[in-house]
Amino acid sequence: MADAERVTARQRAILTAIIESYIETGEPVGSGTIARLQSGEGSGLSSATVRNEMAELAEEGLLEQPHTSAGRVPTARAFRMYVEQLSGGAHPRIDAARLSARSRSQIDLSFQGIAGTQAVLERTSHVLATLSSGVGVAIAAVAEGDMLEHVHFSRLAQARVLAVVVTRSGLVRDRVLALDKDLSVRELEVAANFLNEHFRGWSVERVRAEIARLVERERSEYQKMLNSVQQLWAKAVPDAPVQTVYVDGVANLVGSQEDSERLREVLAALEEKQRLVELLNAYIDARQESVRVVFDLEEHAPEMSGLVLIAAPARMGGESRGTVGVIGPKRMHYENTMNAVSYIAHVFDRMLEPGE
Repeated sequence: MADAERVTARQRAILTAIIESYIETGEPVGSGTIARLQSGEGSGLSSATVRNEMAELAEEGLLEQPHTSAGRVPTARAFRMYVEQLSGGAHPRIDAARLSARSRSQIDLSFQGIAGTQAVLERTSHVLATLSSGVGVAIAAVAEGDMLEHVHFSRLAQARVLAVVVTRSGLVRDRVLALDKDLSVRELEVAANFLNEHFRGWSVERVRAEIARLVERERSEYQKMLNSVQQLWAKAVPDAPVQTVYVDGVANLVGSQEDSERLREVLAALEEKQRLVELLNAYIDARQESVRVVFDLEEHAPEMSGLVLIAAPARMGGESRGTVGVIGPKRMHYENTMNAVSYIAHVFDRMLEPGE
């Protein structure tokens, strides 16, 4: 990254003006445009002065010239410096409280009548996609100690079953199970009834341990049923915490990626939900307190080259309940998007009252 100390205050102001003009128009920015903008702010810089400063910024690797026109566009390093400037300094512009009243009202209205972790996260992905014109992403992990509310099994075909597990926090996890042996509709009903009658209100981790204990203890016809229950539960709720992923706004990327082959790779990665979980887990720490912007996504997912992740952990009752964020092109409105992500992450606790 370019040494920030080598960039003067005037160059920072010019670079900021270039970035914000480019974000607004999507067009290369010329010295005349910046001179007019700076003049309006009382600086009175000439086009020649701005042109010389832009040449130095280009030498620092902060501007590039996409074609033979006189205009320049910011590089990834410039966007990174811009985000650092938004977040720090004497007057940081990134704060949930700084989100515009209109955007706050739009978010609040969008969540009216929405209850339960699953519904809130699903709506979150849609709201963030709408506000950012990027891809809204929300990921929820089944919290440790989350309690079982209800389980249901439906026979789909030979040795294939649809399992629906509902927890007290409001999460609903459906999974198609490939079984070692076929189970009849009646056997599935008995297994579901057994789990619902004996383990409702138990933590999902404790259910597994108790079933294993019962299987070990029993040596009777009862064990046949327990073996079916054990197989169904083990496949419906794996050892690793199950993370539910909500994605909205993928179509927003269509206009931002010129290379159709690259676009297909990006869309395939977004559709591969586990890949998306790994990507966010690689960069977002549940312990962090603020929104984070990641520019080097290609280090973990090469197909994400050229895209940016803006995300933050969402909490309820002081505990992380997942991650909310936006994936979009480098040319996005960082201040609005970062503040929207921060606002939703902070009001998550308010939207999900304990016990839902």
